[in-house]
Parts: sequence; C-alpha cells; structure tokens
Amino acid sequence: MTAWPAPASDRPVHGAVTVPGSKSLTNRYLLLAALADGPSTLRGPLVSRDTLLMLQAVQSLGVQVERSADDDRWTLTPPATLRAGTRIDCGLAGTVIRFVPPVAALADGEVAFDGDAEARVRPVGPLLEGLRQLGIRIEDEGRGTLPFTVHGTGSVRGGEVQVDASASSQFVSALLLAGARFTEGLLLRHTGASLPSVPHIDMTLQVLREAGVRAARLSEATWVVDHGPVHGLSVRVEPDLSTAAPLLAAAAVTGGQVMLRHWPEETTQGGAAFRVILEQFGARTEWTEEGLTVEGPGRDALRGVDLDLHEVGELTPVVAAVAALAQGPSVLRGVAHLRGHETDRLAALEAELGRMGCGVEQTPDGLRITPAPLRPAVLQTYHDHRMAQAAAVLGLAVPGTEIENVETTDKTFPGFAAAWTDLVHG
Repeated sequence: MTAWPAPASDRPVHGAVTVPGSKSLTNRYLLLAALADGPSTLRGPLVSRDTLLMLQAVQSLGVQVERSADDDRWTLTPPATLRAGTRIDCGLAGTVIRFVPPVAALADGEVAFDGDAEARVRPVGPLLEGLRQLGIRIEDEGRGTLPFTVHGTGSVRGGEVQVDASASSQFVSALLLAGARFTEGLLLRHTGASLPSVPHIDMTLQVLREAGVRAARLSEATWVVDHGPVHGLSVRVEPDLSTAAPLLAAAAVTGGQVMLRHWPEETTQGGAAFRVILEQFGARTEWTEEGLTVEGPGRDALRGVDLDLHEVGELTPVVAAVAALAQGPSVLRGVAHLRGHETDRLAALEAELGRMGCGVEQTPDGLRITPAPLRPAVLQTYHDHRMAQAAAVLGLAVPGTEIENVETTDKTFPGFAAAWTDLVHG
C-alpha cells in the first residue's frame, strides 16, 4: 500500500468545513430503530464502514431499510420479532461488537458474532458476563472476545445486573440501549475502577429519552431503564465533533482560523470538549449559530498542557499531536483504557511520535510528551482512524511526512484525505 504524502503548510490555514454525522449517534439510533414499535428515519447519518456494519447487523436481525439516492435519509422498519439464525460481521467496530449482543439476546435462536482479526483482541467479556446474569447462554470458549454466539430465547428477563465497565463505557451503553425491552427493565451497577468516557453514557441516556424510554442515572455508578416501548425516531444526526478535532487543530498549530459548520450549541458528544482543550493550548474559540470558529496561536505560541482526558479518550491522538508541536511539555492523564481500543493507542503514539524525534514516555495512565525538533517519517496508522488523523496534524508542521493507510479514516470520515488537502491548500 502506497503511503500518502501528508500536506504541509508554512502559512496559516483558513477555511470553513463540514464534517459527516456522528458515528456514535448514528449507531445508537440504528440500534434503537431495531427495537422500536414503528419506523424510524435518520437524516444526515454517517455513511462509513462502522455505520454500514451496524446497518447490516440490524438488517440481519430483520430490520427493513430504505436508503435515499444521496444516502442522506435512511428509513428503518423493525420486524415483528427479531430474526435469529444469522451471523453478525462486526468488522473492527466496537459499537457493533458490544451494542448488538443484548439485542440479539431478544431473538429466538442463535446469533453468531465475529469480525476482523484485530477485533478479536477487543475486550467484551464483562458485557457477556452481564448477559449471563440475565439468563442468556453465550458460547465464547472463555475468551471474552470475538468470536462468540448468543443463544436468544425471544425474551430477556431483565432486573439487576453488575458489570465491570472500567475497560469501556460501551458495556454500560450496550445494556442500557436494550433494557427497555427486557421484561423487568434494567437496574445496572458498575462495580469496577473508574469509569471511562462517561459522556458516551450520557449520550445513550439522551437517545433513549428521545425514543420515549424512561432511563436515568441514579448515582455515579448506577443506572435504571424502565420496561416499556421504544418509539420510532425521526432525527437529524449531529456532526461528529471528535472527527472535527484534526480540522480545528489545523488552525491551532498554524495560527489560522477554521470554522466547523453546524457545531451544536448543546450536545452530549464528548468531542465538544476539544473546544476547551484548544483554549488551554492557547487558541481562541467563538460559537455562533453558524458554527464554531477556532483561531490558533500558531506553533510558536502553543502552550504545553496538563489534561485529564478520562472522559474523552478518543481525542487523545490528536491532542498528543498538538502537544508534540507545542513550546513546552505536556502530560495527558486518565487514558489507560486506550490500551484496549482499535489498537493500543498509548503504545502507538509513543512509537510514532518517537519515530519523528519527539520525546514521549508512557505513564501508567497516559503519556508525558516533551517537544523536540521533529523530522519527517513514514507514520503507521495501525488500522486506527484516530492515529491517521493525528498523523495528518503532525504532517502540517513537518514537510515530508507520509502516512500509511490513510484510508482507515473512512471509519468515521469518508473522504478525509481530500477534505484535509482542500483545507490545507485551499
């Protein structure tokens, strides 16, 4: 595979950009559409590998799908009963690996799950154990990873479940999303260490409420979902704010000005925190009804930061790239759980930043970054879209940088390379 020459810029980057719909929201809406009591319509969904895998998953369970010619409108009609006797291809999509099994448990029969080779190391054991507490038989040969088979019986009793979700908040979201269809609803308790990515759980609660489900957080580690119908939805999907991070970072590191169109005034997306993060690096931000504008200080004035990214771990690669271009050292904390993402993101960042000459050291829960003169390199992406986006930010400031498999950005931003080039050279 040919490496992609990352565009560099010796001048401030200016532009207005639009990013695709949120992957996290799209896949939550798709899953709820499978459980709904009537049709659902999504406008502006993300069309990417991860969302198409979720779309195929709900189709495999019996959902009928109509897609508009421009793919801007998806209409989903749920089946009277969920279909069993099928196989779900999860690819490398954590939301498919973890969100679909509780729904499959509501089908009457076997549903098999598998995915890419890299996905077979992503932890799912705590979720499977939670389903077993609810009386669901699951075959995974004790691995706690793909492949596995869920043996549904047509209904799930529900009630109280205890899950250690310290490795991924998706274990919590997965059970909450299906909980309204459990006969006794769901009372879910997290029993492990600190819970990562809490905004994603808040997002799950919000989409449940949009579907008419009574769901709430009772305490820091306890949630309840009442038994009841899931209503069909008609929604426009917000832009993916985490995907917008490298585009806004381009303004910060070059001293330019970039506006992200349609940035919501209020949102449950964790990616919204990137606005505050850029301000700590020294950027200025302004929100209007048109969108969010970031004006960067430029590389010579970027400040080092000390950040706890526990709740927004997906931003870590791009934040690390900006930190590598700053004028002082940075510490990124609270992200030990990134070792279980698409790749071990902490090890990957240590390797790739080090390849360019940046001082970087793993800590028990993050990274310590000490900027140094950077040299061009061929950067690996590890089949990880966030690593590819971070590499693009580094390439802005280091001419001659190349990126292997930049196409992995299609996971959340189809056409990222072209959009990035247009922004940098526009």
